[in-house]
Amino acid sequence: MSWGDENTNFHVVVNHEEQYSIWPDYREVPAGWRLAGKQGKKEECLAWIDQVWTDMRPLSLRKAMDADTVSGAAQA
Repeated sequence: MSWGDENTNFHVVVNHEEQYSIWPDYREVPAGWRLAGKQGKKEECLAWIDQVWTDMRPLSLRKAMDADTVSGAAQA
């Protein structure tokens, strides 16, 4: 089995910044990543990521931008 083998199964993984990736199911999920609840063939997992990861900004940036919006509205 390998990354390029069409028979390899993958897990979708997500990190603390809500960034997604795929990881082969025969390997331990790396530190800092957790299972996102989807597994299957590579193309299937990538298609699922395309559906659910609609905002590519890291979570910390989204929170900072939301805080700026709220503080800007409070000043107006």
